[in-house]
Amino acid sequence: MGDADGKGEILHIKIADLKATAPHFHTHSTDLTKALTKLKTALSAAGSPWGDDEQGTAFHKAYGPHVKQMENAAQILAEGLASIHEAMTDMADGHIDNEELVRAMFSKITVRDGDQGK
Repeated sequence: MGDADGKGEILHIKIADLKATAPHFHTHSTDLTKALTKLKTALSAAGSPWGDDEQGTAFHKAYGPHVKQMENAAQILAEGLASIHEAMTDMADGHIDNEELVRAMFSKITVRDGDQGK
């Protein structure tokens, strides 16, 4: 990015790279969602394996309130990965559409002999 080569270009968007990379975010989002579901199921099935003695009670007092926060954070991360996939796909498609639009606009412009260089 930037004008490192001095050609006045600002963005170097490679559509093939966007399209090749985007599915990875979807895959990892799906993987994280599955892992979160397994974790929730396993924790629910386990009940309170730490017991109700003094140590178990102390553990649950520290752990219990944060379970929902951790689950919500993991869900937000999974949704974020999915949105990156969608955004990259949209960006690639939008860039292609924009190039075609610009190309079409400029193909309609004609230069008359007397107007060159002005």
